[in-house]
Amino acid sequence: MNPTPSVSGVADAPTDTLAFAVLKQFRLIYGSVKQHFREVENSCGVSGSQLWLLHEIAHTPGVGVSALAERLSIHQSTCSQLVDKLETRGLVSKQRRPDDQRRVGLQLSDKATAVLAAAPGPVEGVLPQALRGLPDETLSQLNASLAQVIAQLVTRDERSADKPLADL
Repeated sequence: MNPTPSVSGVADAPTDTLAFAVLKQFRLIYGSVKQHFREVENSCGVSGSQLWLLHEIAHTPGVGVSALAERLSIHQSTCSQLVDKLETRGLVSKQRRPDDQRRVGLQLSDKATAVLAAAPGPVEGVLPQALRGLPDETLSQLNASLAQVIAQLVTRDERSADKPLADL
């Protein structure tokens, strides 16, 4: 059976129902993530990634940028840029650590506490929360399956892996 020519004269590819069902799931996940980040920004005035940083600093006062980047699974330079934006807005301050003057720790301002109080949850975002709710076996299978999908991509932006979803 020959593919049916489309209006443009190019033959339509046969549809792969399962591939389209998976594509729709990616769209649903991506759309849900974007919607959550819009709600965060509208309700408290900071981006989703900035909110997550504020939350982590609130739970670990004095945390350094390197440790913060590791906690959020983002590149250290990306984390530094986010911290600088928060500092410019008066939401965090950098203070020398008493135990080691070479190291800087981060502290929240009162303004940041109000931002956190106004923020909708989950502060880390809907996708990290959903992933944390999965059993380890499911996460392992998902990790392996997504690695196969990534291997099929003709173009890959490796740098995106170290950026917060809110900033993509």
